[in-house]
Amino acid sequence: MIVEEKRTSLFENGLIWFGAGVSIAEILTGTYLAPLGFGRGLAAVLIGHVIGCLMMFFAGLIGARNRKSAMETVKLSFGQKGGLLFAVLNVLQLVGWTGIMIYDGALAANSTFGAGAWVWCIVIGALIILWIAVGVTNLGRINTIAMAALFLLTIVLCRVIFFGGAGAGTVSGETMSFGAAVELSVAMPLSWLPVISDYTREAEKPVKATAVSVIVYGLVSCWMYIIGMGAAVYTGESDIAVIMVKAGLGIAGLIIIIFSTVTTTFLDAYSAGVSSESVFPKLKGGHVGIAVTVIGTVAAILFPMDDITDFLYLIGSVFAPMIAVQITDTFILKKDSGGNRFNWKNLIIWLIGFILYRWLMTVDIPVGNTLPDMLTVIIICVIADKIIPAEK
Repeated sequence: MIVEEKRTSLFENGLIWFGAGVSIAEILTGTYLAPLGFGRGLAAVLIGHVIGCLMMFFAGLIGARNRKSAMETVKLSFGQKGGLLFAVLNVLQLVGWTGIMIYDGALAANSTFGAGAWVWCIVIGALIILWIAVGVTNLGRINTIAMAALFLLTIVLCRVIFFGGAGAGTVSGETMSFGAAVELSVAMPLSWLPVISDYTREAEKPVKATAVSVIVYGLVSCWMYIIGMGAAVYTGESDIAVIMVKAGLGIAGLIIIIFSTVTTTFLDAYSAGVSSESVFPKLKGGHVGIAVTVIGTVAAILFPMDDITDFLYLIGSVFAPMIAVQITDTFILKKDSGGNRFNWKNLIIWLIGFILYRWLMTVDIPVGNTLPDMLTVIIICVIADKIIPAEK
C-alpha cells in the first residue's frame, strides 16, 4: 500500500501536471486540428483549453478544500451509493487511457527505434509500475530530472517543426468544423476532471496548488496540441515519431516518447487505484494501479487504438454534466449530499446532461458541446432546487 503522509509542495504539483501535459496523445490530437489551418486551429486550442481548464480548476478545488479524492468529492453531490456509479466509470476510463497511452507511446518508440511495438509496451508498462511503486510524494528528484529533460527536448522538437525551414502546406484529411476542434481541445483537460483531486488533496496549500496544477497543465497541453498541429501543417507529417527521425533526434526523441508516456500514464493508473478504493475500501490503491497498468499493457499489445476521438467525446458526455452538478452544489447552492445514500434528483439531472451532450454532438456550435451542456445543467440544478424538496 502506498501511504501518502507527506504533503506535496506547489513545485511538486507543478511537476506532476507538467508530466501530465507532455503527452504523445495530446500531440496526436493536435494533428486532428490541422485541416483548419494554423490560425483557426490555434484559436480552437486556446478557447477549448480555457473552457476545459476552468472546469478542471473547480473540480480540483472541491477536492483540495475537502481533502478528498476526486471520487469521494462526487459523493458530496450524488450520495454515498450514487457516487459509486462515477467511480466505476472513472476506473473504466482510466483503464482505457492507460491502454491508449501505452499503445501510442509504443508505436512512436518503435518508429524511432524498431524493436517491436510489443517490446516497447512492456518497457513502458514496467516504468509506469516503477513510478507507482515510488509514489507521488516520493518521486522528488526523479521527477525533476525527467521533467527537465522533457522540457529541453520538447523545445528542440519545436525548433525542428517551426524553424526547420518548411513552409505551411496543404493538409489533406476530413474537414473539421471549428466547434468540433474546440470540443477536441476541451476534451483533454476534461478527461482530468475525475483525477485532479487525487493530487490536490495532498497539497500543502490546496487552493494555490490547484491553480498551479491547472495553469501548468493548461499551458503545456496547449503546447503539445500546437506541436501536433504545427507538425501536420508545416512538415506534412502527422506521425511525430517520423518527424523526430527526420530531424535526427534519435535517442533524444526516444527519451521524449518514453518518459512523456510514463509521466502521463502514471497519473491514470495511480488514480484508477485511488478511485477503486471508493468502490471497494479494502482494496489497496497502489496494487490496483499496478494491476491497471498490466491490463493496459496487455490491451495495448493485443488491440488497435489508433483513433481516440469517440473515446474523448464519451468522456466529455459522462464527466461534463457530472462536474456541472458538483460546481452548482458546492459553489452556488452550497449543498452536501454526502450523508445520503443517493441523491436521485442530481442523478436524473446528470442523465439529462449526458443525453443533451450526445444530442449536441449533432449540432455545430462554435464553442463546442461542453460549455452549453454544462450551463444548461447548472440552470436545471438551480431551478430543481427551487421547486423540488430537498432529499433526506
